[in-house]
Amino acid sequence: MVENIYQPKMMRVIEVRDETPTIKTFRLEFVDDEDRKNFTFKEGQFGEFSVPGSGEATFCIASPTFWRDYIEITVKEVRRATHAFHLLDVGDFVTFRGPYGNWFPVDDFYGKNVMVIGGGIGIAPLRGLIHRVIKERKKFGDFCIIYAARCVEELVYKEEVYGWWESDDICNTTLCVDPGGETPDWRGKVSFVPPVLEQMKPSPKNGVVVVCGPPIMIRLCMEKLVELGFSPDVLYTTLEAKMKCGLGKCGRCNIGDVYICKDGPVFTYAQIEGFPGEVW
Repeated sequence: MVENIYQPKMMRVIEVRDETPTIKTFRLEFVDDEDRKNFTFKEGQFGEFSVPGSGEATFCIASPTFWRDYIEITVKEVRRATHAFHLLDVGDFVTFRGPYGNWFPVDDFYGKNVMVIGGGIGIAPLRGLIHRVIKERKKFGDFCIIYAARCVEELVYKEEVYGWWESDDICNTTLCVDPGGETPDWRGKVSFVPPVLEQMKPSPKNGVVVVCGPPIMIRLCMEKLVELGFSPDVLYTTLEAKMKCGLGKCGRCNIGDVYICKDGPVFTYAQIEGFPGEVW
């Protein structure tokens, strides 16, 4: 879609959902109908979004590729630009540049057992992938979702997540909260993710795993999965920290000669192990 890489498109807010006290999901539609018709993206890609006057912020596209009339982004309020998003209401406007970056190689996952592990708002980059696997369920082997948050209140996309949890015929879903984050009626696990993996002992045979969440969670999950026999080249994640321009021009996201925004944000653990310096 991107003709002029610096030219943003105008989008309109058509729905706002409160996910948690600090996280909101925004449904956006293109103002120009031609922009809508021409827009395509793939699972895992991102864009640069802005509330005019407040600067740009990088967000993954958190909706499936087959939702054609709109896209969704999920925003945690942490700084000025994200605060401006949290003040938006239906009918307000934002600008968008993108899509940028690479994507999850979903076609390569056909016929394989797929495990998806998300932590907190890290479920957002995984949401489109999850919907894709569910929509094309017969093209994949076993499908397992592990979703964790600090507490029950911090679970994002609760209605969808609980729907996956109840759909044993579609996927095997495990929900976790950190010790102390449970409520009296909580029916999921009270645990960090690595002990859950140790207990589940997923088979590495014909398997791929995609992990997104806080850096410490990603690292510990990757280490545990390798310990369980998974090859680093079938373990995928996204590295989205410090991205700014989205084009590999500003240099904020480079690690050695790798630009996260241009060469990523999707990488295998094998690639990450070869990066110079500290990634996590």
